[in-house]
Amino acid sequence: MRPLRWWVVAAAAAGLALALEALPSVLRWLRAGRRRRPRREVLFFPSQVTCTEALLRAPGPAPAGGPCACSLPHGESALSRLLRALLGARASLELCLFAFSSPQLGRAVQLLHRRGVRVRVVTDCDYMALNGSQIGPLRRAGIQVRHDQELGYMHHKFAIVDRKLLITGSLNWTTQAIQNNRENVLIMEDEEYVRLFLEEFERIWEEFNPTKYTFFPQKKRSC
Repeated sequence: MRPLRWWVVAAAAAGLALALEALPSVLRWLRAGRRRRPRREVLFFPSQVTCTEALLRAPGPAPAGGPCACSLPHGESALSRLLRALLGARASLELCLFAFSSPQLGRAVQLLHRRGVRVRVVTDCDYMALNGSQIGPLRRAGIQVRHDQELGYMHHKFAIVDRKLLITGSLNWTTQAIQNNRENVLIMEDEEYVRLFLEEFERIWEEFNPTKYTFFPQKKRSC
């Protein structure tokens, strides 16, 4: 029986060695299986009107009255999902927007700025001056804003969160568009598309450098 025992021990040792050798591959396979899928989300507007106070509340103790007691529904909507995507920013937020007058979205951007997120905004010269525009409050809060100074509109409508999440579509960031218009927003994690939109943002950001402005250009609109 002794030779048989040695054979069993040898086989067990060989099996253990093979298992240890295969362990890294098995672990990689398990990690790949658990890897989070890239985010893909489509939002359609007009959005149902819901309360967004819980999302936009600054860090700290809850108000003395407890949870928000407003009469608006307290549920998910296209606007609340858009706010969640923006408020997920931890390091940077690039905004390239034709029109920006939504108070809720303006509050979200200012909240990110107060959290230490680097925010940069590119917008259109004419529309940033309209009544209700959020561009003035953003500038007063210390957020960097640049605008065009040419005949055509700066008509882009996109945002990039942490250089990895792209938000784009037909939606202008206005209450009119959010509550009344038929619009779409695509939210996606895609390295190639994010890279292309970042390149476009950086190109426009440099083109709209205030040191290059001519404040009274001939045959161009004034700002």
